[in-house]
This record gives sequence, C-alpha cells and structure tokens, in this order.
Amino acid sequence: MINIGEVIETNEMVEHENLDVRTITVGISLMDCIDADLSKLKSKILAKITRVADKLPETAERIENEFGIPVVNKRIAVTPIALVGGSACKNEADFAELATTLDKAAKAVGVNLIGGYSALVSKGMTKADELLIRSLPLALGQTERVCSSVNLASTRTGINMDAVRMMGEILLQVAEGSRDRDSADCMKLVVFCNAPDDNPFMAGAFHGVTEGDAVINVGVSGPGVVKTAIEKMHGADFETLCETIKKTAFKVTRVGQAVAKEASRLMNIPFGIVDLSLAPTPAVGDSVADILCEIGLEYAGAPGTTAALALLNDQVKKGGVMASSYVGGLSGAFIPVSEDQGMIDAASIGAITLEKLEAMTCVCSVGLDMIAIPGDTPATSISGIIADEMALGMVNQKTTAVRLIPAIGKKVGDKVEFGGLFGYAPVMPVNAFSCADFIRRKGRIPAPIHSFKN
Repeated sequence: MINIGEVIETNEMVEHENLDVRTITVGISLMDCIDADLSKLKSKILAKITRVADKLPETAERIENEFGIPVVNKRIAVTPIALVGGSACKNEADFAELATTLDKAAKAVGVNLIGGYSALVSKGMTKADELLIRSLPLALGQTERVCSSVNLASTRTGINMDAVRMMGEILLQVAEGSRDRDSADCMKLVVFCNAPDDNPFMAGAFHGVTEGDAVINVGVSGPGVVKTAIEKMHGADFETLCETIKKTAFKVTRVGQAVAKEASRLMNIPFGIVDLSLAPTPAVGDSVADILCEIGLEYAGAPGTTAALALLNDQVKKGGVMASSYVGGLSGAFIPVSEDQGMIDAASIGAITLEKLEAMTCVCSVGLDMIAIPGDTPATSISGIIADEMALGMVNQKTTAVRLIPAIGKKVGDKVEFGGLFGYAPVMPVNAFSCADFIRRKGRIPAPIHSFKN
C-alpha cells in the first residue's frame, strides 16, 4: 500500500528534483460564438474567453501559495477555429484576424499560450479547413501566444495525403517568415495522428467537440523525480525498476489530481483530466534522456533505447492511472530534442538520429518533437517524414505527432536557439534521397482493416 507519508515526499521533489505542474489549461467551447459576421464573431470570441478564463492566473498563483508547487504555465485551449470561423471567414486574411483575436484574448487574461487555431482533416478538408491551413504563415507570424495544430490522420479514417503534402509546404513558409528568429514560429505548429480532445500541452492543445462548455485540464511533469528514484535502485532487476517508476508516477500524478480539483473548485469549472507526461526542460536534472541513461544506456539513442523508453512509458501510465479519477491527454514520456538537455547532448555527438527518434515514437507518448532540420530540406521530404509518423500512429492505434523546425539558412551541425523552456537544438541531418513522386500522389491512404471494429 502507498501511504500518506509517500505523498508528502512531494515537498522534496519540488525543492530538489524539478517537480512542477507544467500547465493548468482551461478548455473553452466557442461553438456558441459562431456568427456569419466576422466582426461579431471576433467580439463574441474575445468576450467569452476573457469571461471564462479571467481568474486563471489568480487561481494558479493561489494554488502555488497554498500547495507550495510551481505552476509553470497558464494556458487556454479553444474549439478548433476552422469549425468556428467557417461561416464568417472568406479568405486567409479573415482567419488570420481570428488568430489575432485569440492572441488579444490570451494577453488580456494573462496566459502564456492559447491553442486551438486548428483544423481536423484526417479524412478530408472543407474550404474553411484549407483556408485556415493556408493562413498559418500569416497567423503565426503576427501573433505571440497562438498555437496551432492540424490532425492529418487517424486509425479509423486513414491518412489525408493531400493535407500531408500541403503541410510540408506550409511548414517551410512558416519557417521562412521567422528566419530572423531561427524559424521559431514552427515551434507553435504541430501535426497529429489520432489527436486527443483533452490535451493540455501545447502546441497541440484544443478543446474537442466532445467536451462541455468549459473544462480544467492539468499537465504535471517530473522527469527529475523519476530519475532520482531510479538512481537509488542502481543495478536492481527489472521488476524492482518497474515498481519504483510506477510508485513514483503515482506520487507525481496525485499532485496533479490535487491541483486540478482545487483549480476546478476555485474557478467553478468542471475538472477534466490529469495528463502525467514526463515533459523535460533544458534544466539540468529534468531530462527524459537522463532517465534512459540511468536505466543503463550510455546515451539516448544507444541500442536498447526503444526498449528502455517502452518500459518507462508503460510504468508511468500504470502508476498514473491509479492516482487520478481521470487520466488523459498524452500521458507518458515526451522526447523533444531542444527541450531536453540529455537529448541535445545525444544529438550533438550523433548518438541519436532522426530515424532512431522515429522508432522511439512507437512507444513514447507523442512523436517527433522540437527537432531542427536544415532549412533547405525539400517540402516533399518534410511531408515524407510527416507521412511516416502518421502511419505509425494509424497502424499502432496511438497518438503520434510531428513538430519540426526547418531552420532557414542553417545546415547540419549549426545550432538554433529558442530560449526558456524551448531550449536550443543542433540541426540534425535528413535522409537526402527523394520521396517526391510518392508525396505528389493525390488522395488518402486507407485505414488499416482493424479500423472497422465497432
């Protein structure tokens, strides 16, 4: 049995092991804001977001003071804007105005990021979906806090290859628009297969159409806590190792549960889910790659890395499920390159490659994340990387994602700097052989046969 004394250990975790509540995210439905008049739509969106989320920063500060646990980010996620803006937006500039409205709302409330400038196109694209996607270079270029996601594939519908091809081109345009900042706008854009409706983590957060009017989702993170626990089990067998990770994940998730319930009470908004994701930062000791090394690898990327990550991800989920009424989102281990000092070190010396990272996405919580590639990478090659990752998610019935940064003007071996939680990253090589003829085919890759289960 796990007793209250073990839960109290969280004090030590906060002070010495980088435990934090990574985000409190308020999901807000904008379906009741829909209007054919763009001006009225913008007014309704601004009014609803500021009304529903106005107490979020105050609530986060109060929880920090009462619980003694850092709340790193305050965020908002809204209904995919392609659904909300379809009636009012006649062109790309109209959609970009909605992005500006979201940015204005985020600043007015005082949150770090707002997600939901999104489109769901796993089977096909409406005119509104296409306009939103084509507006991304303009929208992300003129906003500071807006994040965007596009769901391109699912296990039940297959892969929309027309959208995959388009996203390769759009990503390069977004990169070009922010070339003076190491193509940093690409950090705010992610593509998904099987995107969850209740994800509190950016850039992929949006308020799903299956959700209620408003909801509180909490993301909690503790790579340093898990690493410290494993250090004490040095040389232990796999059963002991797994039990240690599982019990540690329980304690970390209990923190998220307590914070989520309190935030729900203070804001009078229903509690949604706790997302226990080992989300690293560039801070020393807050690295998923370092956990893999503590398990027994010289560097992340060495033989055995995928197996070690699979073990870690599974035990984190098993421990987390016991600790919260509702566990959801992307729960598991994130493997971003730029945000994880251990991953940065591994990539810098060539221990880990793009292909190895792709293999690891079969067992991690999301996918290829925060990876810098040469700015002259062809759009078709970027689309090919996206297609590969969508296929992994589709066939394995899991969420996968791609967040690449084609660093314009940079080549392999150069470095891109993003700052803060986003860190920095070496530019990694991309396979130079072409997939252009494959990407130029039109249509959709069908879903695998198991998608016909009811």
